[in-house]
Amino acid sequence: MTSAPDALRALLAKPGLITMPCCFDPLSAKLIEQAGFPLTFMSGFATAAARLGMPDTGLMSYAEVVDQGRNICNAVSIPVIGDGDTGYGNAINVKRTVQGFAQAGFAAVMIEDQVSPKRCGHVAGKAVVDREEAFARLRAAVDARAEGADILILARTDARHEHGLDEAIARAARFAELGADILFVEAPRDDAELARVPAELPKPCMANIVEGGLTPALPPAELEAMGYRIAAYPLTLLAASMKAMVDALAAFQNGTPDSAALMDFADLKRRIGFDAYFEEERRYGP
Repeated sequence: MTSAPDALRALLAKPGLITMPCCFDPLSAKLIEQAGFPLTFMSGFATAAARLGMPDTGLMSYAEVVDQGRNICNAVSIPVIGDGDTGYGNAINVKRTVQGFAQAGFAAVMIEDQVSPKRCGHVAGKAVVDREEAFARLRAAVDARAEGADILILARTDARHEHGLDEAIARAARFAELGADILFVEAPRDDAELARVPAELPKPCMANIVEGGLTPALPPAELEAMGYRIAAYPLTLLAASMKAMVDALAAFQNGTPDSAALMDFADLKRRIGFDAYFEEERRYGP
């Protein structure tokens, strides 16, 4: 079997953009795989909302994130990228995070340069550590990989918010020199800023498209033309599922539940895995 990191390396070796809807639990990851997407990302924002019912402000612990990630990776055969936030402490913690994410089955781990506790890259109040601390985190992540953690390193910078795009690109370029496999400059503000990132950086770049967020939600074709290799959509499925649930609850309150808005029960069972379970069960039955 091809390992998850090797599967991601193979995807990145092909030309073109990888459109990547993001998951937050094993079921959402399975739906992404069933829809034919070759890659997903365990969104920190969406996972905090789904697992804790709380905002993405550094409230989930390392152990909670790894536990959720292990369940997600076990549920699908496509590679999954994990959100390692700031690494949950100093450089030694970063190494442990990278090792733990590799053991959980992730294809890649994202390490960022925000101060701790971090927060979503499209909300107010975020700040980054100084360059030396940011680079130390990346050195520790790369060392963990060199010491046996088979995993790709996705290096993220949020420096655009406080220090401008030039500083963000300079940090990302240094991350590439230190050994990052994929680069992510969070929250460019317009089309021109978006275009600069892959044009000026030497490694595959990821764009993060948050509907209603700070970055323009350009079509995938435009992102590909700019040179991006991955387009992440961290909140699309969470927002769609929350709206559907809120609408269903409102219909109940109004006394008008709408069965037409629901997934067919047979399809629901199939997608969750009942059909496959029963087929396998018959192999071992009397």
